[in-house]
Amino acid sequence: MTIAHVALWTEQLERSREFYAHWFGGVAGANYTNAAKGFSSYFLRFESGAALELMQRSGIAPRAGDAERLGYAHLAFATGGEAVVRDLTERMRAAGVPVLGEPRWTGDGYYESVVADPDGNRIEITV
Repeated sequence: MTIAHVALWTEQLERSREFYAHWFGGVAGANYTNAAKGFSSYFLRFESGAALELMQRSGIAPRAGDAERLGYAHLAFATGGEAVVRDLTERMRAAGVPVLGEPRWTGDGYYESVVADPDGNRIEITV
């Protein structure tokens, strides 16, 4: 068994597509739209083979602040090195991306930082 993809609702589909393409190298497929349902999505594929589906539909409630909650916690992107984690985190900060956790070694053995995507979802940048 493998996980086929992870899906996220977004308020602004094009903004989220650009975020994941620019910062993490996701390559978007064609936009899929179901006008009858007011639904639109993109699948982004990453070099590792992982896929992320970004979805938009009217009537989906936005995140309620920055509070942790049951369910989805974060996505993690592995970079291959501590220097890459630090550099990417600083470039994202300089571009106005919220940094929620500074680069550090965690108790479970990861070197990581945490940023927020345009909808406030937590993204771990790891070694």
